[in-house]
Amino acid sequence: MSEGSERESAFVIVTGMSGAGRSTAAKALEDLGWFVIDNLPPGLLFAMAEEAGRVKLAADKVAAVVDVRSLAFTTDLNAAIEELDGRGVAVRVVFLEASDEELVRRFENVRRPHPLQGDGRLVDGIARERGILRDVRANADLVIDTSNLNVHELRGKIVAFFGGEDRPGLRVNVVSFGFKYGLPVDADLVVDCRFLPNPHWVPELRPMNGLDAPVREYVLEQAGAKELLDAYEEVVGIISAGYAREGKGYATLAVGCTGGKHRSVAMAEQIGARLRDRGGMDVQVSHRDVGRE
Repeated sequence: MSEGSERESAFVIVTGMSGAGRSTAAKALEDLGWFVIDNLPPGLLFAMAEEAGRVKLAADKVAAVVDVRSLAFTTDLNAAIEELDGRGVAVRVVFLEASDEELVRRFENVRRPHPLQGDGRLVDGIARERGILRDVRANADLVIDTSNLNVHELRGKIVAFFGGEDRPGLRVNVVSFGFKYGLPVDADLVVDCRFLPNPHWVPELRPMNGLDAPVREYVLEQAGAKELLDAYEEVVGIISAGYAREGKGYATLAVGCTGGKHRSVAMAEQIGARLRDRGGMDVQVSHRDVGRE
């Protein structure tokens, strides 16, 4: 896609797995003053964009929530995006994701079937939907994993990404995590800090985490820590420039160590601080697995 600054208007499509929080995201956007239509068939996206332009709605505050119930969903959505793109409408796709286990739990809690399970089981419907959405997810501008988020936390993420019109450049979420709990599925880039000595094996540091000064100082003084920060800052600078050229407005940078408590937390905070100092980015830092042990 071309840069948004060269376009006449912008349009956000919210999609993703059933049960992953599309309705919560839609409500959060509405509360931020967005014009949102829920459950819109992909074939009507251009008509909605045209109508929004006709009534002079704010070009960067129009969104549609679409789901997978149409058997031709992927073909229809790709065709709609191509049509919008060809008519000068910069399309941004937000994809909501969650683990199979969490989706099963959510559907069981509300005692509702999955829209695609038919006569099969919940897991059959989830697997079918995941297959249909594979290419959509791969091409999304922003992927949000809601597996470990409650509705308030998901709303907070939507507000962080879409709440400010005067925020500069790329919106970056730096998240620390523990490899033993799995990779964040919404990560665009991953950095591995496990080559650094682990404060877990230093008795006085073990109860602390990477937000504590003694742990931070211990991690940053290790051989390779500064070099990694320098290199990663440079890489992100190059990638962010490329994202800007391609019109991608959001990125998640995942920083991992074994348990997500010491090294990754300290390094994520440093990466976030460096990117803020670099300028041209709106940077948020979060720590997925602190307190999980």
